[in-house]
Amino acid sequence: MFRTRTAALTVPLSLALAGVLGAAVTPAQAAPASGSAHRPAACRGEGVDPDARIRYRSDTVIDAPLSTVWKLQTDVANWPSWQPPVLTAQRLDHGPLRKGSRFRWTTPAPATPTTPATVLDITSTVRQAERGTCLLWSGPAVGEGLRIDEGVHLWRFEKVAGGVRVHTEETWTGDQVEADVPLATAALGAGLEAWLRDLKAAAESRA
Repeated sequence: MFRTRTAALTVPLSLALAGVLGAAVTPAQAAPASGSAHRPAACRGEGVDPDARIRYRSDTVIDAPLSTVWKLQTDVANWPSWQPPVLTAQRLDHGPLRKGSRFRWTTPAPATPTTPATVLDITSTVRQAERGTCLLWSGPAVGEGLRIDEGVHLWRFEKVAGGVRVHTEETWTGDQVEADVPLATAALGAGLEAWLRDLKAAAESRA
């Protein structure tokens, strides 16, 4: 009974974190759980959860200065101004985003036949940071009837011909999302692709 209910609850979770589930996520985009086909990226030697069953990675090239991309990504309080799925965002400390920094942000989860409309409350802690190069943060996402025990999110930034290559990887763990790994993986992928699109659009409009 518990597994049946939690599998159903992952549906609004996917809607919430994807913002819009119109983005297609192909199997090739989901990072493999193991093997040599993909060597996980890292920030100061640390990366996403190597044992997580739900994982996704993606890249995009943004035609904008690295300083612009980095400022957008690390100015957490202003995320809602360029990311429609982020309702609120606030720093829980001051100064540049660095190891140990914490921030809290929210994203909506619409009502479904099995769950009420709710808002996911996410508190993230920066685990690693290297200015202009990489970020790694993690934390739980909790709403009424919805929960990810821990999401671990890695970002890497690299100057390339044509701008900045942005690479992202994320993993999720928790009984609720692991009740339906393919659905949770698709939701995670759609959310990351939307974030990359929004970051690219915002940075290029400021370039």
